[in-house]
Amino acid sequence: MKIIVISDTHLPRRARKLPDPLVEALSDADLILHAGDWSDWSVHKLLSAYAPVEGVAGNTDPPEIGQKLGFSRIVEADGLRLGLVHGHLGSKSTEQNAIHTFAGQQVDAVIFGHSHIPVMHTVNDVLIFNPGSPTDRRFQPQYSFGIMTTHLGKLQAEHVFYDVK
Repeated sequence: MKIIVISDTHLPRRARKLPDPLVEALSDADLILHAGDWSDWSVHKLLSAYAPVEGVAGNTDPPEIGQKLGFSRIVEADGLRLGLVHGHLGSKSTEQNAIHTFAGQQVDAVIFGHSHIPVMHTVNDVLIFNPGSPTDRRFQPQYSFGIMTTHLGKLQAEHVFYDVK
């Protein structure tokens, strides 16, 4: 299973459209996970044209997105449990807030956004993953999103980094 992981799209404020490297990756996606800060519900509709979409709301999203999606969820994909949260709720670092959201729950990964900083490492055998942002790199050298693949109960993840022309 191929899962595209994105966060902090901020459309149409930070970009007018999805960047080409992301669109190319979406073409054969089985699932899309969005970790918040969509900025407009039209992004959900746009992504849904490629594959099923699961997501959560972020701190810049309008109330309707929060009401439709909530702020955290566990998505089951190919027998794996993927915790999805934006990471802005709490008093610790974004990563610590995200991890704390799923404390005491069995998850194979914690996926979060908010900081726009790509992260990938493990804590207690749980993948901690922030895809960065495909449209607002802030102080990062490149834009980014993530690709996760599942096979026989195993999860692999990678970042895709690129420049916008």
